[in-house]
Amino acid sequence: MAFLKDFKAFLMKGDIIALATAVVIGAAFNKIISSFVEDIIMPLIGVITGGVDFSNQFIALDGGEYETLDAAREAEAAVLTYGNVIQATIYFVIVAFFIFLVLRAYERTKTKKEAPKVTEPKGPSQEELLTEIRDELKRQNSGRA
Repeated sequence: MAFLKDFKAFLMKGDIIALATAVVIGAAFNKIISSFVEDIIMPLIGVITGGVDFSNQFIALDGGEYETLDAAREAEAAVLTYGNVIQATIYFVIVAFFIFLVLRAYERTKTKKEAPKVTEPKGPSQEELLTEIRDELKRQNSGRA
């Protein structure tokens, strides 16, 4: 029974709740980014590159000529789908950029802690020290006379 109590306490910690929330939001964010990459960015890159569809770019390792990736897979040919790597790289860069923007905005919202002011140690000023030295010299000289 103590095990279940400890497990419940573990689950109810603020860090676990925050992590669970982040996972759910991350999954939703992933769908948004996937759609953004597939429906906006990749078609634009396709236009820039003359209509190249990266998701259909591949090299057949058996030396055969296949019109599409689906045709190569249907023929059970081993293929290197380098277009998927290009698309995944673009996807990663976009996700990293959005995370950078979110973290940058978060850092700006945090209140900045002021650095502790460096204060000089308390003590007599230079003028006070010089005055003490002068008075001590006067006292010593008056005792000799």
